[in-house]
Amino acid sequence: MNSETSAVIGLDASGTKPVMTRFRFLLRIGILVLLALLLAQAIYVVQARPQDIITGVSGMKDLISRAMPPDFADVPNELWPALETIDIAIFGTFFAVILALPLAVLAAHNTTPAKPVYYIVRMLIAVFRSVPDLVWALLFVTAVGLGPFAGALAITINSMGMLGRLLAEVIEDMDMGPMDALASTGAGRLQVFSHAVVPSVLPSLMGITLYQLDANIRSSVVLGFVGAGGIGFQLLTAMNLFQYPDVALLIIMMFAIVIGAERMSAALRKRVA
Repeated sequence: MNSETSAVIGLDASGTKPVMTRFRFLLRIGILVLLALLLAQAIYVVQARPQDIITGVSGMKDLISRAMPPDFADVPNELWPALETIDIAIFGTFFAVILALPLAVLAAHNTTPAKPVYYIVRMLIAVFRSVPDLVWALLFVTAVGLGPFAGALAITINSMGMLGRLLAEVIEDMDMGPMDALASTGAGRLQVFSHAVVPSVLPSLMGITLYQLDANIRSSVVLGFVGAGGIGFQLLTAMNLFQYPDVALLIIMMFAIVIGAERMSAALRKRVA
């Protein structure tokens, strides 16, 4: 058997099929079977019924017909809730940055004062980040009552986790030269932080903050569904009262807020970069 024939049928020079090729083939088959089983159990658990989508089209048509045309005459009354939605995100992002920066310093292995502090702060950041902002909003609605302040606090806590983790990674990757130079002159921790750490991470901090503000505006839109103020609370009220033209108007306003925030954030990120 010549070499060309052996290559075509997958044989090596000795005329035997390589064991590694067979192993890789079986491994791929096993991975495909595992993915198929994973997808099958997901379809079963979520009780997916495609036929319900087809039968539910008429109900969706009826709902849309009731919502048309949107009640644009109510725009002046909805401007304040829309402003609340934007300000919840601004408040939460601003204070999250202020609080996340020192946490990030403590959670970076090259700036933390001690290993126990590193692990404690990392765990704290993980808790802030892993609990959804809707859950934080429910907790703060119970603590401070209904309204935008509860939503702003929820955004702050959740954003602290995200920003703290990202900034800690930026600090771990930064050049240690300026810090070592300041430390060798006898500068204290606060001086090293303000004159070495902050200037080094500032460009990344600006970009991360703009991304987080964009995400927070989208999140603040839905926090009203748990009573945390903003346009989401108005949407929930309108749906409960079957005021579908108002629902259509609020959805349009939510869309405009999110798209506007995305475009503004993208433009600012280009300037920062």
